[in-house]
Amino acid sequence: MFSYNKFLEYPIKIKKTDPRLANVIITQYGGPNGELGASLRYLSQRYMMPDDITKGLLTDIGTEELGHLEMIGTLVTQLSGGVPPEEWLKMGSAEYYADNGVSVFPQNAQGTPFSAASIAVTGDPLTNLYENMAAEQKARAVYDNILRLSDDVDVNNVIKFLREREIVHFQRFGEAKRKLTSRKKAHSLRCFAAPIKYKSYDIEL
Repeated sequence: MFSYNKFLEYPIKIKKTDPRLANVIITQYGGPNGELGASLRYLSQRYMMPDDITKGLLTDIGTEELGHLEMIGTLVTQLSGGVPPEEWLKMGSAEYYADNGVSVFPQNAQGTPFSAASIAVTGDPLTNLYENMAAEQKARAVYDNILRLSDDVDVNNVIKFLREREIVHFQRFGEAKRKLTSRKKAHSLRCFAAPIKYKSYDIEL
């Protein structure tokens, strides 16, 4: 059961509207490396994890990513809310406005709508954890790119906070991966310690 707290993980108060920047940041809402994909990835993968601790980790991080999705949506809304259509034209973001007005829509910065095909959920826990570590690094790289494109201090403070959380998530997934790998190695050693009987076969070459 999820509990919804009516406050953002980091306060957002944008003073200057900028629909073009909103059009860039939207990629972390519904792009392939964005927060929507991350939350769905982790909340879906948790069912196949081998122990309650790892399941709990994926549940916690997946839930936090939903909070980050709300933060990105808030950023986009504050950057674009109340901006007249002519400003969207002037800023070069008329395409987004034509499709969505000033609403928040899950897509990447190039206008491609969100697709669950961008997330990976396999039946192998170790594969999933490697996937998650890569996903966090890709999200961190996108936030780095956004910081290079933005000169708005209020926006950048929020992006820096989200970037730091990607690094923390990467570390937590790394710890879970190491524990799972150690467990698998211990299991393999126990298997190899048992005597193995081989059958001999005559092979004609």
